[in-house]
Amino acid sequence: MINNLYFCKKLKNDMKKYTNIICIALFALLVASCASTKKIPYMVGAESIPQEALEQVTKNSEPIIMPGDLLEILVTASNPEVVKPFNRMGMVYQMTGTLSTYGNNTTNSSAYYLVDNEGNIEFPVVGKLNIGGMNKVQAQKVIFDAISPKYIKEAPGIDIRFKNFKVSVLGEVAKPGVYTATNERFTILEALAMAGDLTIMGKRDDVMLIRTNEKGTREIHRIDLNDKNLVLSPYYNLQQNDQIYVSPNASKARSSWTIPPALTLGLSTMGTLISIATLIVTIVK
Repeated sequence: MINNLYFCKKLKNDMKKYTNIICIALFALLVASCASTKKIPYMVGAESIPQEALEQVTKNSEPIIMPGDLLEILVTASNPEVVKPFNRMGMVYQMTGTLSTYGNNTTNSSAYYLVDNEGNIEFPVVGKLNIGGMNKVQAQKVIFDAISPKYIKEAPGIDIRFKNFKVSVLGEVAKPGVYTATNERFTILEALAMAGDLTIMGKRDDVMLIRTNEKGTREIHRIDLNDKNLVLSPYYNLQQNDQIYVSPNASKARSSWTIPPALTLGLSTMGTLISIATLIVTIVK
């Protein structure tokens, strides 16, 4: 009888110890699964950035022409026949004041200019022109100087448009995909908005930006969306063909973790033993 009482007492103590361990473990998992609300808002305190700093960034946000870009270039003048040789595929255009509109050939990709790996385009009559690494204003001047006044006495108008200004957004966003900017301009916030914003599981303080620079080489940059200085970053304004990857946060990583079969079997066995022990204690009482 004494041995039975001793056994029951020891079993109760062991059960209490195991129960406490299990409760502590479950509580720890619950706490760890809660994402910190401090890491959710974007650019906290951005209103404190001086206006002068914002204006300087705006002046330096022009897109840069890079290898692989597809450009639409239109040369205009008061006499369309004079500039016709400088427009690919004999494009037809109409003058509406200072604004030029393209004819039916605008959907023909052969009318566009592909920038090669050295930053060159093959321009009608003139030949090879190097415009890689320039913004549109600089490239317009290169083309202008190449045809005027050598080929055209009248100062021509030069219009350049990007036909491949798109970015890719993937990872922990609502709608991963490739998005095109109709106005040749994308900020990282606009790109994320088009992708439906980050999911609650997205890591906001470590977004990866993959960019191909004007030399044709890749760069990888890390962006903290929580940082107010993001708006001053050279990566706030995206370049064409930028790729944005939002990695999962710790909560998502934990939720995707699967219990190994051996551990599952062990937990099941432990639960069975605890149930048997509880039954024995009840019967002894």
